Amino acid sequence: MTQLQEVSPAITDAVTESNLSVLGESPAMALGSLYQTIGNSVAMAAANAVYAQQQANVTFQAATTLAVKKLMED
Repeated sequence: MTQLQEVSPAITDAVTESNLSVLGESPAMALGSLYQTIGNSVAMAAANAVYAQQQANVTFQAATTLAVKKLMED
């Protein structure tokens, strides 16, 4: 069997520090992702509202044009 070699304490410290760094940054990364998702959702909702308003304006204009045409026919 092969014999295990002892790992340098400097390497162990570096790996431990790297792992702790990842664990420490995780909440901030999660919140950043959440904020980006919320911002994207709000932007899409605003874009949909603008589109709906534009389509409503087209419908209202068509209805007004038809009503004026009917008034002028009499």
